[in-house]
Amino acid sequence: MSINRITSFRDLTLVPLGSNEILVIACDSLGGIGPKAKDNVKTPADVVGKYTARVPLMEVLACGASPFVVVNTLSVEMEPTGAGFIKGIQEEIRMAGFPSGIAVTGSTEENTTTCQSGLGVTVIGKATNSELRLGQSRAGDLVVCLGRPKNGTEVLDGTAKADPALVKKLLAVPCVREILPVGSRGVLYEAELLAQCSGNRLVLSPSPEIDLKKSAGPSTCILVSVEESDCTALRELTELPLFIVGSLVKI
Repeated sequence: MSINRITSFRDLTLVPLGSNEILVIACDSLGGIGPKAKDNVKTPADVVGKYTARVPLMEVLACGASPFVVVNTLSVEMEPTGAGFIKGIQEEIRMAGFPSGIAVTGSTEENTTTCQSGLGVTVIGKATNSELRLGQSRAGDLVVCLGRPKNGTEVLDGTAKADPALVKKLLAVPCVREILPVGSRGVLYEAELLAQCSGNRLVLSPSPEIDLKKSAGPSTCILVSVEESDCTALRELTELPLFIVGSLVKI
């Protein structure tokens, strides 16, 4: 995929640098979930930071780019809430296999007292044109969901969920054409977007066995496009449940 101007692709912003290098930018935000008095879902600050960073990290990785900057914009004071958010962000980076080499920067709200949590995380990565894995799904591929869509308190239920480490593992498997983290709009929206962006249309499976319209919160599941014969290989890569969402047909 060749990028020669600033382009929006799904939830990504692509910025060309010279003839063969591209900045890939993804972001996510969260509000009303955390340890503060008026948060709707009470959650430790480090957990909030971890899951908010997870979404853009996965989005940048999934398209074949390498993250090198993580920016946190925290609508809370540094101590204690902001420090907890940052701790979780740094933990997610480490768990993704980036113990060093990623710069973390940001800001906090020190001018007024806040009673509800709010934060945003932006991840910036780099890729060459040949490394980008966007729009590569083909007619005849299956669209497979790894994991279940979960949101709110379900995210904290202790079961395995999609994460950046899984995305990195999938990137190394030749049979995987595209990877797309599922967001708040649900599996069906993302699957149809994946099909559209590759010049195909989605034909739904008769019984996908998951709620296709449910929010996946902080990308608790991901979509993968593969040939039908490669589903077995996917099952061996993860303990997450596998659901066949549908297949791709050329428009």
